[in-house]
Amino acid sequence: MNRHAVVSTRIGELTVVVSEQTLVGVYFPHHWVKPTAETLGERVEADAFVTTVVEQLEAYFTGQRRTFDLPTRLEGTDFQRRVWSVLAEIPYGETTTYGAIATRLGEPAQAVGKAVGQNPLSIVIPCHRVIGKNGSLTGYAGGLTNKQFLLDLEQPVGARLF
Repeated sequence: MNRHAVVSTRIGELTVVVSEQTLVGVYFPHHWVKPTAETLGERVEADAFVTTVVEQLEAYFTGQRRTFDLPTRLEGTDFQRRVWSVLAEIPYGETTTYGAIATRLGEPAQAVGKAVGQNPLSIVIPCHRVIGKNGSLTGYAGGLTNKQFLLDLEQPVGARLF
């Protein structure tokens, strides 16, 4: 049975959804695809596992963590899970394009873009590392300011703008 907590982080409010000791969702307030009431489950104050998730997110936001050590479960169609699997393989500090993912999977770029936008594990499954073919920032459920923050965060220290 799922449960969720709304937490304040360095990049703003996030809704963290867990099932027992498994992370199933990280959502921004303006997420394009909102989780259902069933997906969210009961609202709780931050319990031990939610606290662990938030601690890892905050460590990532401060540059102290590059990967997450959390059990996760992705719920979606086979196609969505294929796209999300590719997202999970994008190394820290690197980007790819929707077109490159589409070519790799042999699928239309528009379908790939839609699946990227439906990623339920924002940040943990790094959809922010997908950019437009000309290097432009494209839509992001957390907003383009947060996408730019996350991309800047992952640049080598000497290249960071902050």
